[in-house]
Amino acid sequence: MAKHPDNRKQPTERIADRRARAAAARQAELRAERRRRLLVRGAIGALGLALVGGVSAVAVTQHSGSGASSGTAAAMPAHPRTTADGRTTAGPWDAPSDPAAAVAAAGLPMLDSEGTVEHIHAHLDVYVDGKQVAVPPLIGIDEGAQRISPLHTHDTSGVIHIESPLKTDFTLGQFMTEWQVSLAADHLGGNTADGTHTLTAYVNGKPASGDPAAIPLSAHDEIALVYGTAAENGQVSVPSSYAFAEGL
Repeated sequence: MAKHPDNRKQPTERIADRRARAAAARQAELRAERRRRLLVRGAIGALGLALVGGVSAVAVTQHSGSGASSGTAAAMPAHPRTTADGRTTAGPWDAPSDPAAAVAAAGLPMLDSEGTVEHIHAHLDVYVDGKQVAVPPLIGIDEGAQRISPLHTHDTSGVIHIESPLKTDFTLGQFMTEWQVSLAADHLGGNTADGTHTLTAYVNGKPASGDPAAIPLSAHDEIALVYGTAAENGQVSVPSSYAFAEGL
């Protein structure tokens, strides 16, 4: 009688394939872990507020899996800050070591997760002495506490994310205070306007008058701060728009 092959035994290469797929799945899980922790904390925080207040039902809205509680929404300022306090050094400026304190100085709350009622993006370019200064990542984000400001950055692209639990106004002054960089009509950090240096703010390629800290952040605005001598500023090609990634 002929012997049939033992189907219970798998070829070595098939086992290797399974192991490779398992490893890839694990890497994907690790990449998603940070995001998942943020979402879980947001859901638990919203549920806890509902229980304490005796609310009979809690609705958690989501955008990319995120929302915000009504308690933190109530902490949003009725009127945005129109000045910017912070460092008066020449730059470049990194993200603050204590983001929660910087966000509080801007008059904004730290959220358990991104708000979803207002979700827009603006872009900021900064030029000092003819050279571009990077806007750092993680402005307004406390990775250790897994909390986030409604006004924040994720990377060095200069894209400012406005993800708020209620629809309200936001300003460049709030953002610069979160960045801890002092800004007014006559200075940017430690760079002061004088007889040979100017500071000009642009919105969508057009000069903006007054205190640049009061500039509102609107959807897809391109904001540029340009400081330097006439010759240095002449080297800067002030952008009138920014190519936002799909979905922003």
